[in-house]
Amino acid sequence: MESGVIKTELEMRAMKRAAQIIDDTYDAVLETIKEGDTEKEIADFIENFVLMQGASGLSFDTIVAFGAGCADIHHVPTDRKLEKGMLVMIDMGAVFEDYCSDFTRTFAFGEINDKQREIYDIVYRSQKLGVAAVKVGAICGDIDKACRDYIDERGYGDKFIHTTGHGVGKVVHEAPRVAKGSEDVLESGMVITVEPGIYLPNEMGVRIEDMLFVGFEGVASRHSTELIVINR
Repeated sequence: MESGVIKTELEMRAMKRAAQIIDDTYDAVLETIKEGDTEKEIADFIENFVLMQGASGLSFDTIVAFGAGCADIHHVPTDRKLEKGMLVMIDMGAVFEDYCSDFTRTFAFGEINDKQREIYDIVYRSQKLGVAAVKVGAICGDIDKACRDYIDERGYGDKFIHTTGHGVGKVVHEAPRVAKGSEDVLESGMVITVEPGIYLPNEMGVRIEDMLFVGFEGVASRHSTELIVINR
């Protein structure tokens, strides 16, 4: 395994602060987002808020997607306006003292339909299974399998089109690979993500991602992964 994958206490402290900045940013988004906002406006808000909290930058270009845009796993924010009944996907991260965080949540703006709720629930339960499988000595391919099998059993296996996760450190994607067939073994001090998703082209998508400190506190974010519905 490449050097730097096992984090020191000092490195983890920086990553915890990067995660806290994103938690605070997510709170601010939930408090302020409103009908008519565009994806670009929310992405700009996130970048400005992250920098005001003391981050040196973003871990990657922020993904903000509304409605059918959520089906694009690498969606670039557009002028699409937020409407009631849409799912909103936000994938973002901050850099603090050279170390990254990574976080994705999908929430509902206004009441959503039964299919949207069904897809959300499948991803939610899949992600829970993946997080539960994270422990010292676990094989990364088994973590991917825990997430992927649950989605596959519910008929959406072909709609989970990326790996389950990756290591995080000075760059937002590093070893180990949390992917199908990966034989990488988790060690204490590694930091990884678990982020299953389902994507229905031209319709909708859901991804839920947490960053985890292996062998320590576990999930970095204080935010629940249960569905949030914003009505305003």
